[in-house]
Amino acid sequence: MPMRPCWVEIRTRSLEENYRYLVSLATPDAELLAIVKANAYGHSLEICAPAAVRAGAKWLGVACVEEAVAARAVCPEARILVIGSAFPGQGAEVVANGLTPAVWETWQLDELEAAARAAGLRAGSLPVHMELDTGMSRQGVDEDTIGPVLARFTPESPLKLEGVMTHLYAADETDGRVTKEQLARVEKALQRLEGAGLYAEWLNVGSSAALMAGETHSIVEMAARHGMKAMIRPGLVLYGLAPRFEPDEPASVAAARARLQPVLSWKTRVAGVRSISAGTTVGYNGTFVATEPMRLALLSVGYADGLDRKLGNHFSLLVGGQRAPLVGRVSMDQSVVDVTDIPGVKAGDDVVILGTQGNETVSAFDHADVEGTIPWEVFTRIGQRVRRIEV
Repeated sequence: MPMRPCWVEIRTRSLEENYRYLVSLATPDAELLAIVKANAYGHSLEICAPAAVRAGAKWLGVACVEEAVAARAVCPEARILVIGSAFPGQGAEVVANGLTPAVWETWQLDELEAAARAAGLRAGSLPVHMELDTGMSRQGVDEDTIGPVLARFTPESPLKLEGVMTHLYAADETDGRVTKEQLARVEKALQRLEGAGLYAEWLNVGSSAALMAGETHSIVEMAARHGMKAMIRPGLVLYGLAPRFEPDEPASVAAARARLQPVLSWKTRVAGVRSISAGTTVGYNGTFVATEPMRLALLSVGYADGLDRKLGNHFSLLVGGQRAPLVGRVSMDQSVVDVTDIPGVKAGDDVVILGTQGNETVSAFDHADVEGTIPWEVFTRIGQRVRRIEV
């Protein structure tokens, strides 16, 4: 049946072009792992994961086993890294779906070893990537906890230490101080691995900001010193948006930003147009009162779809290629814009919530700046009931 007019358009050709461009930034010596976690940052894993593979991605990154199983269903040949590891009871799914989990806790190794042995896997046949905590205090082993984890990679174990990974959590800080400190900790950990007679294939370090900031070269050089291959994990940039850098953006980042192509457009339609007189209130609690006669357009989008309630009276959407201010509070399923100065607006007209219409653009950064958040949250907050359509 016809659907409520609130949808997201995903331009897969743009995603594929972005991936190929990012490959050119990564130097010939670094592999890219395409991050498609959180439903491909709200863009649709089902649509975006195969597009990344078509563009040449051999690796996909997800947050959890559930996402990995969904990715495996649409990308049967890809390597899939489960960044958040496996939880108790999920080891069998890891084995059955040929997944590669990150690990940093001995109980995770218990879970995976038990599942591998139950499936009759031979020694060294279940690859894992060991996460290092190099200063973020989130997940990973540090100097005090790495020993018991390394001790589990014995010749008899079904586990194989295929990769070592960490997250450069301040790669968007252009002084580079924190990143240098983190890479020094990685170097020390790799030396400890070698001292234990362990050698991993992949050095899995750095995300979008590290790639854009040119950290790939130092990661590649470190990997080469230890007989490893470098891997970088682009996320936000894959979808056409580069993170901001502080305090100053390098010229190389600005040039790269200009090459990226936005992948997502979020749209709705005008449900109806009405005229109101001066003194009329609009929306819950009358937070907007007309000071003159106005024409208002009702839209089929609200905070249940991901349009932040804080945008009411503080933001504009695009109607007829012009900015139409949101008036009154955003409701759960509807919102209202002022189209007084936009002639000819009628029911059924397209409205752009995020994207380009004519010569005007509303970006995820525009949303984030008003909402007091970041583009990652803007994208991932778009509701599940909002259809994702490949275009």
